[in-house]
Amino acid sequence: MPYTNGSTTPPVIEIQNITKIYKMGETEVRALNGVSLTIREGEYVAIIGTSGSGKSTLMNMIGLLDKPTSGNYAIRATETNRLSQNQMADLRNKEIGFVFQRFNLLARTSARRQVELPLFYAGVGAGKAAQMATAALERVGLGDRTHHKPDELSGGQQQRVAIARALVNSPSILLADEPTGALDTKTGEEVMALFEELNQQGMTLILVTHDTDIAAQAHRVVTLRDGEIMSDEMNGLTLEPTPVVAYG
Repeated sequence: MPYTNGSTTPPVIEIQNITKIYKMGETEVRALNGVSLTIREGEYVAIIGTSGSGKSTLMNMIGLLDKPTSGNYAIRATETNRLSQNQMADLRNKEIGFVFQRFNLLARTSARRQVELPLFYAGVGAGKAAQMATAALERVGLGDRTHHKPDELSGGQQQRVAIARALVNSPSILLADEPTGALDTKTGEEVMALFEELNQQGMTLILVTHDTDIAAQAHRVVTLRDGEIMSDEMNGLTLEPTPVVAYG
């Protein structure tokens, strides 16, 4: 069946009219208010907004770290709303790699072992995990740093280890939350160049940031304000809203 824009394959991400309401005592806070968003395979999208815009909440929805109060979210036509926590975890581990502002590395653990951790959780044997982790580190330019611990690496190298860890399970989506926020300008530029390279290799990349200069390096920029999408632009041109197409 045809999907959005006439394609015969489903989008990587299809978000339809989702809301997220948090209760704080007697008060309800509407963090997302009817957000719809389609992201196709191989896109490089920045989601930008100020504090309180809803971008972190949307990131949690996309990353299957939380569920919407209402609306629908599908990854490759798999509806997520009715999945159990274990099913969500399985889908998240299969489809999504995470890169955070803080590198979240273990202090006394080598780069290779850091990257192996998701593989151990997935039941990959030690020998195969070592090979896959080494390949992931080589992919981000750290093939000669496999045995180095975090305190033996620069900030940029630590973020590359974190990126390798996110890539090692071959996810379809790389979700990066303020990935240059803890880096100096030059190192941040190197990390952004790596993201561009990964996207050129076919990786679907979603970057969450408050920094307009960082967002401008993506190929598409979605701007959130007060829980709603204010603009959706590619190459400086506003995209026409895409029709909502049901699966099944």
